Amino acid sequence: MKGIFSVTVENRYGVLSKIAGLFARRGFNINSLAVGETDDRNISSMTIVSSGDERIMEQIEKQLNKKIDVIKVRRFTEGKCVMRELLMIKIAYTNATRADIMQICSITGAHVADLAPKTMVIELTAKTTKVDRFIKLMQPFGIIEMARTGAVAIQRDLND
Repeated sequence: MKGIFSVTVENRYGVLSKIAGLFARRGFNINSLAVGETDDRNISSMTIVSSGDERIMEQIEKQLNKKIDVIKVRRFTEGKCVMRELLMIKIAYTNATRADIMQICSITGAHVADLAPKTMVIELTAKTTKVDRFIKLMQPFGIIEMARTGAVAIQRDLND
């Protein structure tokens, strides 16, 4: 089971370390972690994706709520939130492979962010499963480097 937690925290020194330490001490796994400031510079938003059974997900939620710097914890289910991840991937290309890479990008919604004589940097914002598939499609071309943000999520408006 996958647990998606949206955690609003005070934007203070050491908060990320305290949250990560909670997971480490309890033996909980962090599959993905993304952190950024909100519209208020004093508050940050964390999206934490973890895995385990229902009991573990409940324990994570309870332990997060106990932290002093935590303002709010929301647990999302996959169908009730919009979740995306950013991938930046540097690919080697030749004149023979460039068209194939560009066609895959066009089909998947990826964009060329930078182009050099022998390499290109491609960006893709998508669901984690689509990012995983895109990486597999790019492997035959020669992945030089890649960076992933981890998932970020926001709850859907369920009234629409």
